[in-house]
Amino acid sequence: MSDDEQVAPEYPPILPMRDRAAVIDRILAERLETVIPEIMRETGTAMWIVTAREYFEDPVIATMLDAESMHARRRTILVFFDPGDGRSVERLTVSRYGLGKLFQPSWDPADEPDQWRAVADIIADRDPATIAINTSDLTAFADGLTLSQYNAMLTALPEAYRQRIVSGETLSLRWLESRSTEELAIYPGIVRLAHALIEEAFSRKVITPGETTTNDVVWWYRQQLAELGLDTWFQPSVGIQRRGATGMLEGEVVIQPGDLLWTDFGITYLRLNTDTQHLAYVLKPGETAAPEGLTRGLAASNRVQDILRASFQTGRSGNEVLALARQQALSEGLNPSIYSHPIGFHGHGAGTAIGFWDNQNGDPRGNYHIRPHTTWSIELTSHNAVPEWDGQVVDFRTEEDAFFDGSTVRFLDGRQTNLTLISSEP
Repeated sequence: MSDDEQVAPEYPPILPMRDRAAVIDRILAERLETVIPEIMRETGTAMWIVTAREYFEDPVIATMLDAESMHARRRTILVFFDPGDGRSVERLTVSRYGLGKLFQPSWDPADEPDQWRAVADIIADRDPATIAINTSDLTAFADGLTLSQYNAMLTALPEAYRQRIVSGETLSLRWLESRSTEELAIYPGIVRLAHALIEEAFSRKVITPGETTTNDVVWWYRQQLAELGLDTWFQPSVGIQRRGATGMLEGEVVIQPGDLLWTDFGITYLRLNTDTQHLAYVLKPGETAAPEGLTRGLAASNRVQDILRASFQTGRSGNEVLALARQQALSEGLNPSIYSHPIGFHGHGAGTAIGFWDNQNGDPRGNYHIRPHTTWSIELTSHNAVPEWDGQVVDFRTEEDAFFDGSTVRFLDGRQTNLTLISSEP
């Protein structure tokens, strides 16, 4: 991890599918052994029940399936039970199919045809003080239990156990936001791969000024990912800011010399996601560098990044971090907009929000507290007048993925500090 981003990096090796599955399963086994006991004891949860039906996976259960279990089968129910006294957390599956030997099969339909009755028996045998289920008014990440499954569960449970049901909101968020040792070992390489793709997109290999449109670059991304056997979690964006033009130009707009290009691009690989925004300048004939005003604009956004990173502190809410960072940036004469978010299993990941592009004040989604061992998309912009463009105000959007260890925020594969330059000549 470093603040320095490698210029025009080569693609890291991309694993064949069998090797990918082995990595995914190894990481999942590590997470189940380490993260689950930690978060259950942190929240004082005795039992956690996660359930989903085929093709309608709870956000949590989707990350607990092994690499060969692409969906929940029929109805998949996972039960975690902490017996206390430092003993190992039990991991049970109440379903017709095993899950990569990571959960103990605990239901024989021949003995008990009713699946939810089998769950009730497991609960009665262990008598947990609390039973967490995934329901939440605030976040979709912890709201995966459907009404029909909830009703079926309640019908099977004696009244005494119904009174012990609690929300698994914090458990769900903690499971999804926590990064394991091995995830952190591979994450920088995944971000490096995304950076390499962006560098290639912003080059003469892909862009011929005067001919190539922004949509051409968007669909180059999609085609390149398909050929590499990778995926993206959102449609890539490519836009132009141009002297004398208002706003961001996108679509079938031809890229011209003198344009400031912007891209928003992310990949999904080994169940982890990236989210990056970079800027490039198309040199005019005879130019060897971008106008100084554009260079200073990117430097201003880099400064806002530093201010935001310095505002992170374990236990602070996203709203508190936003307020502190904005106060400092404004005091330095910057014109920022901050809208950063967690990243990991999901591109817009579980955890607290740090601002929104359309709301720079507090938000209920920013009340959750920042935890260590979490990964973040440091997403923001600063608006700056460019003298060489007759004082036109330009939006210097930037986004880089980073890790918070509890003390400092470090970029996973550096950050852009210099505009990528694209020659207008062959």
